[in-house]
Amino acid sequence: MKKQSASIVFLAVMLSALLQTAIADSQPIAGKPDKLTPARSLIDSGQWAAAASELLRVNDPASADWNNLMGYVQRRQPTPDLGAAERYYNEALRIDPKHRGALEYSGELYLMKGDLAAAEQRLAALDKACFFGCAQYTDLKKAIERYKAAGNRYVAPK
Repeated sequence: MKKQSASIVFLAVMLSALLQTAIADSQPIAGKPDKLTPARSLIDSGQWAAAASELLRVNDPASADWNNLMGYVQRRQPTPDLGAAERYYNEALRIDPKHRGALEYSGELYLMKGDLAAAEQRLAALDKACFFGCAQYTDLKKAIERYKAAGNRYVAPK
C-alpha cells in the first residue's frame, strides 16, 4: 500500500511539473482563442512595425507573453531598441520568473549588449525552468557558443 501511495504521489508531482512546463512555454493552447495570434503571425513574417502596432492595440502589459513579444519586437526591428527590449523582458520575468521565451530572448539580448555573464545566468535559469530540457535552452546555449566562437561578439542565428 505504501509503495502504491508513493507511486501515485510521484506521478502527481511529475504531471504537475509537465503541466507547469507546458504553461511556461508561452504558446497558445490549441483550440483556445489567443489575442496575441495576429501579433505572432506578424512577428513570424518579420513585420516588426505592424507587430508592434498590433501589440499596442492589444495593450496587455499584465501579461508575461505580451511583454515578451514586445521585447522581441523591440530587439528584432531594423533599428533595435535594446533598452526597451530589456525593460519588457524584465517585466515578463517579474510576472512569470520561469517564462522560457523571456529567459531565452533576454539572454540573446545580453549577448547583443556584450554581457556574457548575464546571458549565462539566463541559461542557468532556463536549465531550472525546463524540467526535461526545452528548445529555448538549446537555442540560447547555441547562441552563447556562437558568441564565444566569434571572439565574444554576437552572431545572429541563421
